[in-house]
Amino acid sequence: MFKSALIISLFLVVVIRAADESQSETTKYRSEVKPDGTYSWEFGTSNGIDAQENGLGGVQAVGSVRYTAPDGSPIQLEYTADENGYRPTGAHLPTPPPIPDYILRALAYIEAHPFERIQLKK
Repeated sequence: MFKSALIISLFLVVVIRAADESQSETTKYRSEVKPDGTYSWEFGTSNGIDAQENGLGGVQAVGSVRYTAPDGSPIQLEYTADENGYRPTGAHLPTPPPIPDYILRALAYIEAHPFERIQLKK
């Protein structure tokens, strides 16, 4: 009986949460584009999504978004996009493995021994 009640209550929590998501509303919205090409915007929703960005159209942008993932963990993503590409940061993003020691040693050797072009005599 307890197991059935637990399963039913978990199901109801999921259904109620889904209903809350479907009924969310925009709580704030702002968008501004200036004649010099700079812009900024932000929005928020009643279910806890907040986002903002500012930048120069087609050149660079800086922004962030915050929300709660379906598993309940908080997500905070910040990003920059410019001539160096899109660079997101956030604790939830995967990180690359460390560079192996033999690769680091090889790179150090290459840096310490630059290639010298040999001039051939004609």
